[in-house]
Amino acid sequence: MVFSWRKKKPRSFNGDKKKELEIPRHFLCPITLALMKDPVTLSSGITYDRESIEKWLDDGNFTCPVSNQVLRSFDQIPNHSLRKMIQDWCVENRSYGVERIPTPRIPVSFAEVSEVLFSIMDSTRRLDRCACLDSLHKLKKWGLESERNKRCIVANAAAAGAIAAAFDAFAGESVDKNINVLEEILFVINWMFPLTEQAQRYIGSQASLHCIALFLKSEDLSLKQNAITVLAELLSCNQKYTQALTTIDGINKTLFHFINNPICPSITKPSLTLIYHMVSLSNENTTTEFINMGLIPLLLEIMIDSQKAICEKALALIDQLCETEQGRGFAYDDALAMPVLVKKILRVSELATEYSVSAIWKLSKGHEKALMEALQFGAFQKLLLLIQVGCNDKTKEKATELLKLLNPYRPGLECIDSLDFKNIKRSF
Repeated sequence: MVFSWRKKKPRSFNGDKKKELEIPRHFLCPITLALMKDPVTLSSGITYDRESIEKWLDDGNFTCPVSNQVLRSFDQIPNHSLRKMIQDWCVENRSYGVERIPTPRIPVSFAEVSEVLFSIMDSTRRLDRCACLDSLHKLKKWGLESERNKRCIVANAAAAGAIAAAFDAFAGESVDKNINVLEEILFVINWMFPLTEQAQRYIGSQASLHCIALFLKSEDLSLKQNAITVLAELLSCNQKYTQALTTIDGINKTLFHFINNPICPSITKPSLTLIYHMVSLSNENTTTEFINMGLIPLLLEIMIDSQKAICEKALALIDQLCETEQGRGFAYDDALAMPVLVKKILRVSELATEYSVSAIWKLSKGHEKALMEALQFGAFQKLLLLIQVGCNDKTKEKATELLKLLNPYRPGLECIDSLDFKNIKRSF
């Protein structure tokens, strides 16, 4: 087997255009052929850069990339001598633009993480916010130092539950008094998706939900992002917490504000996800409130020129709102509805096409004006092409029914009695 890294050329520094500086080959990682920053040696005796070999092992490999020898152990022993030689070489060749590599920090151990988590659980029990904050700062510092440290924290089975329990406890005592510790918890818990069932229970408590909803109104953008991401994750994991969220005063207006006055995609996308779950709950009051705010025309405007993920979520929400008579009524009255929905068929993604066809199907059933509009904007040709290129059974069924509804309204064209789409010639 030939590995792609064997074909790469060693990197070189060219600080002086007249002379190119070659890096000594034993300073290069055999995988990336780049200068090693944190050399570690495997049980095979071969040295690699820590980040590269960790990725190799995380991908499920259990052999040494160079020797193809099965590793007796996955332990990575720091090669301090080689790292010191590399640092000295960098200093000697500073004039060529080479920067000295920093001395790497020792990766955090499972035992160290467990000790800090125990401290968090103990300080939570005593409601000692200072001690809890100190422990959270340790976890945050470790996680930001390297992806390996972050994985080590997340891999601890007690991590998500312990941190979520702390959030519930301190939010229940007083948000104002414990705001610093609550902010740190929200930052760290964003690493731990999907949330465990235990973590979901704590984050889904009334005290936690009210605290997170309060943070959505914060001026701190990072806190706002962490709060809404956690809420979207919670409802995506378990929709039973949706009802509790809908009872929080002002939450609907806050989410609508995020869409109407977009700050960044990392807030817009989870906002759309949350509203989708809330209107999917068949809560008539919630759905009516969002519709009366003007959500449908707002979503249609967003979809005209938006990135794929936001377009998909907006289409899913439009489709859900069209389940109600009021939602369909607002869509009928909006001149953008049909042209935008037809345009998104086969233009964004398979998922977007599915939602577009479903929404058009809901709008067109028993509504002649909607059928004429769909025909005018090219729905018939697009639906024919969709069935020809293939789609899932549910979408195909709706597309077929739509074609049958549209067919009689095609002026000057022969009606198609048998929808044998494989034998239909494209008329566009």
